[in-house]
Amino acid sequence: MTRLHDHLAEAIKDPDPIRVPSSSGDDLICLRFETMKVYSALGAVRHLLETGRVRRGDTLIDSSSGIYAHALALACHRYGMNCHIVGSTTVDRTLKIQLEILGATVEQVPPSNNLQLDQNLRVRRIQEILRDNPTYHWMQQYHDDIHYLGYRAVADLVAEVVPDGPLCLVGGVGTGASTGAIAAYLRDRGRDVNLVGVQPFGSVTFGAGHTQDPDMIIAGIGSSIEFRNVRHELYDRLHWVSFDYAMSAAVDLLRTSGVFAGLSAGAAYLSALWEHRCDRGRKHVFLAADTGTRYVESAFARHAEARPMASMRPLEIDSLDDLSVPWSAMSWDRRHVGIGQTRGVSHPERLAELP
Repeated sequence: MTRLHDHLAEAIKDPDPIRVPSSSGDDLICLRFETMKVYSALGAVRHLLETGRVRRGDTLIDSSSGIYAHALALACHRYGMNCHIVGSTTVDRTLKIQLEILGATVEQVPPSNNLQLDQNLRVRRIQEILRDNPTYHWMQQYHDDIHYLGYRAVADLVAEVVPDGPLCLVGGVGTGASTGAIAAYLRDRGRDVNLVGVQPFGSVTFGAGHTQDPDMIIAGIGSSIEFRNVRHELYDRLHWVSFDYAMSAAVDLLRTSGVFAGLSAGAAYLSALWEHRCDRGRKHVFLAADTGTRYVESAFARHAEARPMASMRPLEIDSLDDLSVPWSAMSWDRRHVGIGQTRGVSHPERLAELP
């Protein structure tokens, strides 16, 4: 029976589990979200209200390249909060108008070709706003582990949809509060889970700050600033994927399965196919965190340039010094940061255990 929802945020958060064919004949499973971070935002806002850290009518503020902005605006609308977004230029007109109608105030930093400069400008602007408005609550999606909470429900869904047995979960690392959280909750249930994180070149999160993608860093799955809520010890394998390869895989995903999803989904799909080829003993699930709408001009319009999937193979590396565009992969083996191999990343402060 179809359930009647009280708010759109509740209706759109659940992913569609979709079988995606692979050349081996064994299907991959794609968890296709309309906007995955709704789980994160709803869980965080609900927890803040329940614990009394904020009250209805308070203003929540954060920085976003797009997906989290929409999620936070929906969560604030759902729970009667005010919302202020400091966005990058990737927040396009369509999204900006939606945010404004939902009641959020939106400002964007000046355009920049340098992701680190863009993110630093956004953080600096938030700090300026907080000085003038000390009652605002900064959500800190990049640092606060409160954003793990909402993903328990996704882990429950994976446990229900994917048959018992060893599992491999593949998806963008991002702030750490998606792939990391889902895997941790599944492991808490006793599931054997290999976690494969996907990163762009140029992201410092797993030590690739010394590299650069000739096209662009894929927004949302990595950063040139430190994300302190990433628990590096949760990850078994890492893949670094260029814009060119992610675009090619996203086009193939649409062509072969009908799934229209973003660049992070293309990178996760490409990585999941490789991991499945190397380990047939596990069911492989990859995350498609958002739709492909905001990538139409930057990526999908270039579909004629897409590379054949069979032509793309990762460089397997043992050291981060060997990272090489367009695609590198490495066994991370659930290690902490700061053991000598990792470059460009300081050791993050230890976060509280998962609630």
